[in-house]
Amino acid sequence: MSLSAHFSCLDDFDPDALSVDQARAFILGQLTPLHARERLALRSALGRVLAVDVIAPFNVPAHDNSAMDGYALRHADLSASGETRLRVVGTALAGKAFAGPIAAGECVRIMTGALPPAGTDTVVIQEVVGVDGESIVVPPGQRPGQNIRLAGEDLAAGQPALAAGRLIRPAELGLMASLGCAEVSVYRRLRVAFFSTGDELCSIGTALADGEVYDSNRYTLFGMLRRMGCEVLDMGVVRDDPASLEAAFRDAAAAADVVITSGGVSVGEADFVKALMAQLGEVLFWKIAMKPGRPMAFGRIGDGGETGGGAWLFGLPGNPVAVMAAFYQFVRDALHALMGADPLPVVPLLAATSTAAMKKAPGRTEFQRGILSQVDGQWSVLPAGAQGSGILRSMSDANCFIVLEHHRGPVAVGDTVRVQLFDGLV
Repeated sequence: MSLSAHFSCLDDFDPDALSVDQARAFILGQLTPLHARERLALRSALGRVLAVDVIAPFNVPAHDNSAMDGYALRHADLSASGETRLRVVGTALAGKAFAGPIAAGECVRIMTGALPPAGTDTVVIQEVVGVDGESIVVPPGQRPGQNIRLAGEDLAAGQPALAAGRLIRPAELGLMASLGCAEVSVYRRLRVAFFSTGDELCSIGTALADGEVYDSNRYTLFGMLRRMGCEVLDMGVVRDDPASLEAAFRDAAAAADVVITSGGVSVGEADFVKALMAQLGEVLFWKIAMKPGRPMAFGRIGDGGETGGGAWLFGLPGNPVAVMAAFYQFVRDALHALMGADPLPVVPLLAATSTAAMKKAPGRTEFQRGILSQVDGQWSVLPAGAQGSGILRSMSDANCFIVLEHHRGPVAVGDTVRVQLFDGLV
């Protein structure tokens, strides 16, 4: 079934006001992950996506060991109702076990990670023990088996430690290192080509002519894509000329899995852009009920790419803030899906008190840029200056999106709003 046919099956479909949730769900529903793999040294795999399960080759921990510094003893030697005096006969260190026999009424000083001596079954932490020369006094209330980590408690030999699709973060690196993994199989990097469209755009390093502006979108897109670990192909600025645009689209689709453009999708743009995209593939043009970022195009284009049927296309708005908002709300999760990554945990929306009034019309979702802070133990948020979609400074000054829901109206001082932190999103 074509994209258009799938799209027309959406419940409550309105081509003039597609909701943010509808657009996001539709995009993710069309995507199939890449399959190409490569093996990398462990340290080179940070930020990549696992292509095969990592199986534990042995128990983790490999042996029973003490979870705390304290004293290893036999629980049967302890009094059920009062204190117990035991004689300390040695020390067990991590990597250097105590080898001697333990008789009744004896114990061993033990350090975190050390193997409990044969016959002992409990560790009492040093903070609750009274020391009296070569003896200790143990208070009542100790549980049998306490403070001992059992072999295989974290992972049993043969058990999957990490499943394919896991994004490799520092914790995953450490876990694989603990299993002795020197190399790991990952999906190859996603290749993303991007360019800006518009006769008014000028690349940095050249002087501005009358009516020209420097192109910032390619730099924000470069940063967002590199932060995601994509292999990026910056194709520069493409003029509003049918032949130039066609060549750019064909070259991008042949070289990449995904093509991202900024500009050229708004109402009133040159009609040849839509006709050209239709000629080169299948592209849907949407008006999304959101601010900033109302116009957007999504589809397939060209004959290249590994995803089947050409490269995926995201045609983003031209205004700088709209580009970033649309990227984070739609493109980010789509790229992770194409990478073969498990669905990302939803960046939590936190409740905060608005310290300023905000205009808002029902019928669209707004992503205002905000500054979240804590005052007297309570979270509060303030819009980060002027909120125009061309004011990129509002993204730089902010640390969150203030997410004003589709059906919400104006916000008064003291109202509770929801915020989406940039930390974890960007």
